[in-house]
Amino acid sequence: MPRYNFFKKFTEWEYWPTYMFYVPNLPYAFYLALKARNFTFYSAVNPSIKSSGNGTESKFETLKLIPDHYKPKSVFVPIKRDFESVIKELHHHGIDYPIIAKPDVGFRGLLVEKIYTDQELKDYLASHPITIILQEFIDLPNECGIFYYRLPNTEKGIISSLTLKSFLSVTGNGISTLKELVAFDKRAQHYTKMLSENLKDSWNETIGKGETFLLSDIGNHCKGTQFINGNHLIDEYLSDTLDVINHKIDGWYYGRLDVKYSSLEELRSGKNLIILEINGIISEPTHIYDPYHATYFQALRAIRKHWDIVHDIASVNIKNGTKPKNFLEFWNEIKWLKNYIKKVKELTKSRS
Repeated sequence: MPRYNFFKKFTEWEYWPTYMFYVPNLPYAFYLALKARNFTFYSAVNPSIKSSGNGTESKFETLKLIPDHYKPKSVFVPIKRDFESVIKELHHHGIDYPIIAKPDVGFRGLLVEKIYTDQELKDYLASHPITIILQEFIDLPNECGIFYYRLPNTEKGIISSLTLKSFLSVTGNGISTLKELVAFDKRAQHYTKMLSENLKDSWNETIGKGETFLLSDIGNHCKGTQFINGNHLIDEYLSDTLDVINHKIDGWYYGRLDVKYSSLEELRSGKNLIILEINGIISEPTHIYDPYHATYFQALRAIRKHWDIVHDIASVNIKNGTKPKNFLEFWNEIKWLKNYIKKVKELTKSRS
């Protein structure tokens, strides 16, 4: 069995840490701040979302912006909670197992888990003393990320990125165990530790010949999901659908929607789709993480291009009376977020 080569991640840039995509672009961010004559101009981009979606916003509150027929049933769980009350809330909203549990403030898939039983939920909540969202699991076959923006003084917006998501899986040969199949799979081997914990009951089982074994159906890169550039599928029908959705979400002009859908045809027509999340100014056009259709330097340029759009939208909103966040207040939010992420990562380690 091949031994995993940890140096491999250094040559495959889609796995590089976040700072590798943002530190090289910081001089450009500084230039835009000087151009705007305001170092927190970007907080005026999405007036209906706290600080325009800088990462400190409540996902539950942001979900409220989405029309009911487009969003999953969700329950907010405070830090101080009674488990029986949580179960009653789930029943009240008609949410059955399996469910998705995730932090109310969070991103990049941190602490996102699929839960099947009361006991698993009880253990999850006991291990996570932070605000949590519980959502119905949307059993639609496809997931994508759609990056959309619209200048406030225009009627039509632009889809700048369409990312298709391929969930992590392996195919059995009738001989190898799941553990062995993961070890030999170019992508799955990056996630061996996580998979061995999540799939411990099946880890040493032999997978039948030709049988596809789904390793994860949570659409986050950190869960192994592959991001595929689908920009060639953007057309006027999909753009019109996003315009309709955008005009129903007051005060949201820029960001990425994470969407589950039945088929591309129905996605284009706005049917059989559920918006899992709205992401604001810190969201990314995730097609850049498809290494087969872009280079690292093209990814950096795409990020700068989207920052230009942030500048343009904020400039219009500021002219229309939207006030950017006070610098000290914004900075305190970022410091809080830094400490919060540290806490969440410690919870992640404690679960390993």
